[in-house]
Amino acid sequence: MATKPIQFANNGNDFFNELRTQVDAYFTTNKISKNGNWVLWRKTAFALILTPILLVLALNIPAVGIPMPIWGSLLLFVLIGQMHTFTGFNVMHDACHNAFSSKGWVNKLFGNSLGLMGSHAFIWKFKHNTLHHTWTNVDGLDDDIAKAPILRHCESQPFKPYHKNQHLYMFFLYGISIIFWMYANDFMKYFNRAVNEQPMPKMTLSEHLIFWAAKIGYTLLYVVAPLYFLGIGWGFACYMAMQISMGIVLSLVFQLAHAVETTHFENGVEYNMSGERFPNEWAIHQVVTTNNFSTKSAFATWFMGGLNFQIEHHLFPNISHVHYPALNKILVPLCEKYNVKYNEMPTFGYAVRSHIRYMKSLGEAA
Repeated sequence: MATKPIQFANNGNDFFNELRTQVDAYFTTNKISKNGNWVLWRKTAFALILTPILLVLALNIPAVGIPMPIWGSLLLFVLIGQMHTFTGFNVMHDACHNAFSSKGWVNKLFGNSLGLMGSHAFIWKFKHNTLHHTWTNVDGLDDDIAKAPILRHCESQPFKPYHKNQHLYMFFLYGISIIFWMYANDFMKYFNRAVNEQPMPKMTLSEHLIFWAAKIGYTLLYVVAPLYFLGIGWGFACYMAMQISMGIVLSLVFQLAHAVETTHFENGVEYNMSGERFPNEWAIHQVVTTNNFSTKSAFATWFMGGLNFQIEHHLFPNISHVHYPALNKILVPLCEKYNVKYNEMPTFGYAVRSHIRYMKSLGEAA
């Protein structure tokens, strides 16, 4: 495992310099902000108003006076899981990248919408913004592929005989991944004060309070309340339905962006000597390690918060996702001009199949 950050090659950065110049010109010419616009605010209102309404209905609280059959509660909890997914993709993700608004306090406020899923924006930003966005698909630094020995995400990770079935059992793991994230992974990072052996910045008192408030509030709303109002059996079933619904979709969207047949991986340990650098400059590394998918689907772009345009997001994480389709029209010709490998798959289903084939291939002995 890599124990220290690794630098990228400095090859003049001609590709990224021209890309950035054209992107800046796009915003200047059209006189628009790089932050979110009315499209993002409308999505935010939709998510943050509808979700609590669905929860009140799903809990079948007698005082509300709207009776709900138990199968209705079950279906509503599945929908609540997708509403949390939608909120994470669209609201929290933009805000945690400071792309939601030009005002820092607004970004912090909506970034803490991650607390609705029981997690903590401070830890997530270090894990995602710092480690994943800098050292994408670098084994030993990118926490998103640090699932060994349970899952093998790249050839540099040790092979275990049970990996031959990982393309099958990974869906079960995706289904319970949010539970593990909320009640295990977050706590390990919190108490170890590190992510994938990389030390986190020191947390302020307010961040400690936000962490515990999110954990307690989430547990009361989504564990205790269903058990109390719906009974132990159905309450547990509704909770699991929400978690599985959320876990599979969240996991797949992020896996399809990086763990498919066409993306590139690096072994961080190989570059752990002082002064060694990755062969590609940072921007080219982001392109070749990332995959776009389903970019022609208006629904996919709306629901996933532009995360089907992952390459654009990795190159310009501080630009709101509402602008990614326009940036794609700038990026693709430049990739061709500079002979940079651009990865894109036409549909969500195509990308899922590629992910399955890729994980199956890693289940074979080296």
